[in-house]
Amino acid sequence: MIKSHLEAVEDQLLVTSRIPANSGHSLHKGTPREAFIKEFLINHLSETVSIGTGEMVDCNSKPNEQRNQFDIVIYKKNYPKLDFGGGISGFLAESVVATIEVKSTLDNAGLIQSINAARNAKSLQLNLNQSFSTGWLPPSIMNYVVAYDGPAQMKTVFGWLGNHHVQNGIAIEEAKERTSKKSPSLDGVFVLGKGFIKFDNSPTTNVPPEIRQQHPDINWSITDVEKGSLLMLFLSLLEATNNIHGAWLNPLPYLQDVRFHNIAWA
Repeated sequence: MIKSHLEAVEDQLLVTSRIPANSGHSLHKGTPREAFIKEFLINHLSETVSIGTGEMVDCNSKPNEQRNQFDIVIYKKNYPKLDFGGGISGFLAESVVATIEVKSTLDNAGLIQSINAARNAKSLQLNLNQSFSTGWLPPSIMNYVVAYDGPAQMKTVFGWLGNHHVQNGIAIEEAKERTSKKSPSLDGVFVLGKGFIKFDNSPTTNVPPEIRQQHPDINWSITDVEKGSLLMLFLSLLEATNNIHGAWLNPLPYLQDVRFHNIAWA
């Protein structure tokens, strides 16, 4: 049922994306396509999370400094956020589950921009008090790209990603377990109607057990598939949000430079 439904939604997204293609400005093509993905997420993800647009901050962030804006931010509803107006927010890094960059057509330059934004997101400092957890907890903020069009084969996209990693010395850190391994940049690239690339660290994997046994050092799965990209994105987000995490924000590091004067005691 889930597979059939999400394949139908993937078809619908591709058809609906043709409507803004008639506009005469690139912004008027991209913005509606972002809205289509947002609507899908709002209608399908758990209500424990919300969907927004904006930038991420941590305890080291400074006013007016350059930050990445993310098309879609999936964040926990029980954390505060900064309202900048016009539907743009500043999200505390501790609250963010995942980000999604939406591309009309994926190319090398666009992928590199998303890789750099993902690395910036993963470098943010998290300050949490924690007591318990159940379910799979992502080892870092998850960063995804969703595109409506791109190369005919996903190995082309993986070539772009791999070349950028090699040229910039971006390496994968060792971990004891596959599910605790952290991607050094993007966690997934999904091209609707074409296929997907996924960093293989979550419980749900499309790598057959016999292949993993032969190649235990596998980090990525690269899949060409006409239908199924949206399903894998949904499963990835489901796993990232389908847990119970006894954690709460430690706000004190955000206030490290705050000083109150003229204090009286009584």
